[in-house]
Amino acid sequence: MNPYEGRMRAMLIFAFFPLLALVAQPLGHLTYWLPVTIIGIAGAAHQAWSANIFTTVGDMFPKKAIATITGIGGLAGGIGSTVINKASGMLFDYSKQTNMSFLGFHGIESGYFIIFSVCAVCYLIGWVVMKSLVPKYKPITDL
Repeated sequence: MNPYEGRMRAMLIFAFFPLLALVAQPLGHLTYWLPVTIIGIAGAAHQAWSANIFTTVGDMFPKKAIATITGIGGLAGGIGSTVINKASGMLFDYSKQTNMSFLGFHGIESGYFIIFSVCAVCYLIGWVVMKSLVPKYKPITDL
């Protein structure tokens, strides 16, 4: 198996683990250790995902471009985290003030469940985007 296919297969497997975060909040009523464990597993899957995504850049681009491409990805991640943090805060304020309901959760708990849901599916969306943009491995040599 070539490195790209192996990394994409591993990233697909790791993309399913954050879906466990969808049950973390409901199980929190039993004991707080269940959400802590589940979120820890999702965090480990995030690290496995990021290790593979960074090495994919090294496989596809020439050495002189790796730092630039990784930096652009880091910039996009920084902007994305700023947006999601701001949006999360606004959602939490809104859900607390309006006592919003979502899938059986009320108030700020509904806001947290929405954020957990978004975070749980982002890896699968990212995998689909990457697979559609780079369907077959081909090193980029013209820069």
